[in-house]
Amino acid sequence: MSSFPCLVRLVSGSGQVRYRLGDRLVDRYLEFVAGRCRPNTLRAVAFDLKAFFAVTGKDPVEVTAADVFDFLAHQRGDRTVVRLADRESGLSARTIARRLSSVSGLYAYLVARGDTLVQANPVPRGLSTRRQGGSKRSRTAPLVRVPRTLPRILPPQEADRLVAALRTHRDRAMVLGMLLAGLRRCEVLGLRFEDVQVADRRLAVVEGKGGHHRIVPVANRFFDVLGAYLRDERPAAAPTDRVFVVLKGPRRGLPLSAEGLDEVLDGARRRAGLAHATCHELRHTCLTRLREAGMALEAVQAQAGHLSIESTRVYLHLTNDWLAGEYRRAAALIDADAAAVAEMLAVQEAVAR
Repeated sequence: MSSFPCLVRLVSGSGQVRYRLGDRLVDRYLEFVAGRCRPNTLRAVAFDLKAFFAVTGKDPVEVTAADVFDFLAHQRGDRTVVRLADRESGLSARTIARRLSSVSGLYAYLVARGDTLVQANPVPRGLSTRRQGGSKRSRTAPLVRVPRTLPRILPPQEADRLVAALRTHRDRAMVLGMLLAGLRRCEVLGLRFEDVQVADRRLAVVEGKGGHHRIVPVANRFFDVLGAYLRDERPAAAPTDRVFVVLKGPRRGLPLSAEGLDEVLDGARRRAGLAHATCHELRHTCLTRLREAGMALEAVQAQAGHLSIESTRVYLHLTNDWLAGEYRRAAALIDADAAAVAEMLAVQEAVAR
């Protein structure tokens, strides 16, 4: 246990990435996660578990609820210094909640195995409140309250500056895939030749979140840039059917990594003089613009690949005119009703005289 937790990243001959932390049970759990989750989820779980056991310093089977609360306090950091953005200290509430979820998943797995010393999950489901009646969930307060914040988007002029700052057709095609089709980073990098339906101007997304498939339409501009990349830049001898590959260096012709795409976007952001521009912000920008243009919310949900329409409703609040238009329409009805009531009262008074 002296080397635990020591995070080791392993890559198999087929390119599959696996993680080890140096404990038999934890490593078996990471194998379980690898078999049912996306690579990004596996990486996040591995890093979350490393952070947890680095703080607790205990054997996994000896962890208690008290250790979980100590970890929670550690992640919140020095409460005398807070961020102006959310008035919180330490890591964001969203990150802490995700880490607790990763730890809870590990112990749910250990309990389900039935062959370990772990008999109960040490991560509490929440704290009991004084509230009477209702469901058990309504009477429980979460360990971490995650605020529902609106995602950031790029104004049209900043999006144009970002695209102009990209140096290759490949880079422009990847960014336009997020900016025009609302693809996630992993969906862009996961595109294969068979997924590109040029005649129908569509993309088949098979590397989506949760492994869900969908087919999305994309503007002609994306296919024009993609064609220029395939014709002029992509190595002819690339040994992969992935669309986007490395163009230079010892990995030339191999699939581009998420870190590689992030590096491309960071460089373009700096050259364009933008304060922020992430892959997910490009996706949010696309879906917001589609809603602003009048696309039905259900259609935006299908384009985004959201399982629940509740995830899509956030774009109602990001559109410039939706809330204002709804308010003006309601206010006009209220004013009309008030005017009608006043007119009716005036008539009644006149009749009474």
